[in-house]
Order: sequence, then structure tokens, then C-alpha cells
Amino acid sequence: MEKHGFKVYRQTGSHIHLWNEERNLVVTVPNHPELAKGTLISIMKQARLERKEFIAALKE
Repeated sequence: MEKHGFKVYRQTGSHIHLWNEERNLVVTVPNHPELAKGTLISIMKQARLERKEFIAALKE
């Protein structure tokens, strides 16, 4: 998420809250070794990221 301009805002238990100043968004991400497909899709929706954009950043 850092590649998309998100920075750690705070952490509550096992959830990390990320802030993007440009988009004025807070996205909550669970701090787990693996994420379920539905959880990942939810994170992308919260962050207003397209699937292609997200996957391209993973490959960098």
C-alpha cells in the first residue's frame, strides 16, 4: 500500500489503519500473514484502487 501513497496512521490490535493524504482516505488492513480473497478485494475498494493498478504495484 506504500507504493500507492498510504502510510501507517495507527494500529489497533491486529489491524493497521493506513492514511493517504492525497486521496484523504483511511484504509484498515488486518495484520495477518495471509489474507482471504474477499478481504483483499475489500481493501482495494476502501483504497479506491483498480485490480490492475494493485497487481502492477505488487510486481514492482
